[in-house]
Amino acid sequence: MKEAAAEETAVKEAAVKADAVEDTAVKEAVVEEAAVKEAAVEETAVKEAAVEEVAAEEAAVEASADEIPAAVEEPVQAQEPETPRRSIAFIGSECYPFVKTGGLGDVMYSLPKALVHRNCDVKVILPRYKCIPQKYQEKMVYRGSFYMDLTSDGKQYYVGIMEYVWDGVVYDFIDNEEFFGGDKPYTNLIDDIPKYCYFSKAALAALNYMDWIPNIIHCHDWQAGLVPVFLRTFFQDTPIGNAKTMITIHNLRFQGIYNIETIKYWTNLPDYVFNKDALTQNWLDANMFKGGLTYSNMITTVSNTYAGEIQTYEYGEGLADHLRYHSGKLRGIVNGIDYDIWDPSKDKDIAAPYSNEDVIAKKKENKLALQKELGLEENEDKFVIGLISRLTNQKGLDLVNACIPQIMDPFTQVVILGTGDPEYENSFRYYENEYKGQLAACIQYDEARSHRIYAGCDALLVPSQFEPCGLTQLIAMHYGTVPIVRETGGLKDTVEPYNMFADWGNGFTFDRYETGLLYDAINRAKTLYFENRFYWDEMVHRDMAKNVSWDNSAKQYKDLYLELTAW
Repeated sequence: MKEAAAEETAVKEAAVKADAVEDTAVKEAVVEEAAVKEAAVEETAVKEAAVEEVAAEEAAVEASADEIPAAVEEPVQAQEPETPRRSIAFIGSECYPFVKTGGLGDVMYSLPKALVHRNCDVKVILPRYKCIPQKYQEKMVYRGSFYMDLTSDGKQYYVGIMEYVWDGVVYDFIDNEEFFGGDKPYTNLIDDIPKYCYFSKAALAALNYMDWIPNIIHCHDWQAGLVPVFLRTFFQDTPIGNAKTMITIHNLRFQGIYNIETIKYWTNLPDYVFNKDALTQNWLDANMFKGGLTYSNMITTVSNTYAGEIQTYEYGEGLADHLRYHSGKLRGIVNGIDYDIWDPSKDKDIAAPYSNEDVIAKKKENKLALQKELGLEENEDKFVIGLISRLTNQKGLDLVNACIPQIMDPFTQVVILGTGDPEYENSFRYYENEYKGQLAACIQYDEARSHRIYAGCDALLVPSQFEPCGLTQLIAMHYGTVPIVRETGGLKDTVEPYNMFADWGNGFTFDRYETGLLYDAINRAKTLYFENRFYWDEMVHRDMAKNVSWDNSAKQYKDLYLELTAW
């Protein structure tokens, strides 16, 4: 019995072992089968990936073949190596969007923003005018305040610092209600001389107070003309005393000239700076801009041609000899325009946004919308000439005034936008009444309407007597509007005259300052427009393709900064 029980137990144990072995084998088989399946899946995925990669390469080859013409027209720029970092302090009297009366405000906004993208640390120092819009005033942050000696009798003045940061640029506003409490940034020379004597010294004192030591202090126009003078006298032994200075001439006509005694009182500068080679002019007067030109390390102006013109007696505004003496440190760099503000493909102020691909059709829509807005005869076949300008002699308005009766015909319309001298305002109002439905005179400053004029006109007049750079012709070209300009300053540098034999150029030009030559340039433009529209349209495309942004200008400024601060 015991043996039988033992045999039965042995049989059961063997069965259990056999079942366990069988289960193990089954599990191993399942694992092997799963591994085989996974390997198959991986192999399939590898094959599919290889197929996709080949297809992608073929598509890329086809796309490259299709894109060759576009690449020829607009080559892709290689990433430029990063240049050494520099800190720049901009000092000027106006800056968009806080306060702006002319091109200086555009440069003070756009150039620092472009330099930030070129490895620069930028701070912009401005007066805190009472007329700055409240929406910006509310966002300013208090950074500190102190009292500063200014006048020759030892009087001290309050200096407050309010800060605003935008687009990577730090804006510091010098706060003083006594100097900057007016409704306008500029009033009259009697008030402006003390105002900008104070501002020039306060800007340097604020840099020391904030312990922000720039490599370069970049000054703009006569309002900051005393900054290099103060830096080389009162601030020579302070932390910012080693900074290099650059001063930019935006318009040499305005220089800050007043009698020596007044400027001596408001600056307390030493007597040795009031000599004929520095501040003194015409024996009895002091010239704030001349002092800045003398004491700065580098002088720039806003175009190469203007840099040459101001060394002549015709354009030198009394400083031709002085500028020829300092010509070794004089450079010319053309301004650009801000594509974030002036972009016809994204412009919300125009009727039909457009790009270079559809400019011809869309400009007709914008022309009809502009004609309807201004009460002109609505006809897309009319040749519409625009004029956006301050209405002064400098802008060539005497030529335009004399030329209008000659150019008005059933095929031509004229649109004028701007304010200025009463004689021109009234004259253009008279022409609007005389040529109803053909001429519109908008005697106002309207930024949104200017966008619509750029987009809706066929040509833009810029017949300036002198023009340091000019932005209107750059904006016009970017909007596909052909410029008609006089060959002076930045107009000559940026507008290549149309050559009918080579079918090249991007505008129409004339050289001598004469009404007949302006009339001839307008007629040449009208002839091409009406008799050979294909070539006109080609010029429109060339204008829109031209790079008029701040990229190249910012690179040239950065190169000058590096030249001044070579370590």
